[in-house]
Amino acid sequence: MKAVRTFMQRYNFASPAIMLAIFAGLLLSACSEQQTAPTFHAQDNPTRLSDWGMLETSTDELVISEGVTPYDLATPLFSDYALKLRTVWTPAGAPVLYNSDSVFEFPVGTVITKTFYYPTTGDEWTGDVSISRERSINNNAMALDHLRLIETRVLVHRETGWEALPYIWNDEQTDAVLKRTGDVIPMTLHRDDGRTEQFGYLVPNVNQCAGCHATDATARTIEPIGPKARHLNKPSSFAPAFNQLDHWLAKGLLTGEIAQPAPRNAEWTDESEPVEVRARAYLDANCSHCHNPVGPADTSGLNLEPDATGPALGICKTPIAAGIGTGDRIFDIVPGDPDASITIFRMETDNPGAMMPELGRAVTHEEGVALVSEWIARMDGDCSQKG
Repeated sequence: MKAVRTFMQRYNFASPAIMLAIFAGLLLSACSEQQTAPTFHAQDNPTRLSDWGMLETSTDELVISEGVTPYDLATPLFSDYALKLRTVWTPAGAPVLYNSDSVFEFPVGTVITKTFYYPTTGDEWTGDVSISRERSINNNAMALDHLRLIETRVLVHRETGWEALPYIWNDEQTDAVLKRTGDVIPMTLHRDDGRTEQFGYLVPNVNQCAGCHATDATARTIEPIGPKARHLNKPSSFAPAFNQLDHWLAKGLLTGEIAQPAPRNAEWTDESEPVEVRARAYLDANCSHCHNPVGPADTSGLNLEPDATGPALGICKTPIAAGIGTGDRIFDIVPGDPDASITIFRMETDNPGAMMPELGRAVTHEEGVALVSEWIARMDGDCSQKG
């Protein structure tokens, strides 16, 4: 109280009650601004994203919490040109076990987040979005000027397995709210050449999450897709001069023997790499979680993993069952003729009954189509004897 009286006398406040109210307000304000530390919720599903403590928001920044590691992938999944910020956190710094070919083994308690956002075309949110590259992270913070946060997907590893939870950011951009039923958000895409295209951005419901993340059709359990050696083996975007795998090792986040050279996918936009290598990396990232020998699309007989060859890769392969998905074409891939290839038709079309991938895409990834088309156009071979 002596300190209060001194402050009152210095600034000529007449009422102790007023001063006490001011101090109480300041104290409550400070408490309300305290952030939640990264937290593993073993059973409950918090209503607010902030209750996980992985990301913090200020008036102009999205901040990655202390102890949470951002990462990116050499070639990411296309999601209607949305940009993504990925993070991983393990309890008490428990390490992740390295696998050379499959997804890493994450300890129970791991929380992985993926935040989807778009550059906006103006100061106010109107649903108009543009195409750009990921916003850089400085001191674990991403500036939010001219950006719109859309959703954050949480993958949490519990004793019973992985669970996927979709959170949608509020209008104020201060927090995201759990919405298990997902949503469709109307947007208008502004392409670089001036064309505009209206589309519905899909926030998947919890069952749709399993459509991609249950990569084994028999087990039907969900797991992460991106954190594999071949996707993470790249220069780190968050620790200059480090390879991303080496950075995880140095932090103690990753353990296990890493044989050299470690598996590696190309960056699909890196024009110094061969077209075939880039196209295969693109198909791996966008398609192989379903199109693999045990995946949800195993009955198609199409395998788009990096080691697939010949008919399994789709070359001169007739579809087993595709319906309207063939576009009246005969083979998945016709060497030298992308326009005659079912693969290109399904990548280009926006018909929900024919397009690929089935989920997470409402517009055509024109740059991805161009890359895979160039690969097919350069391909040697002839399907005439199989027609």
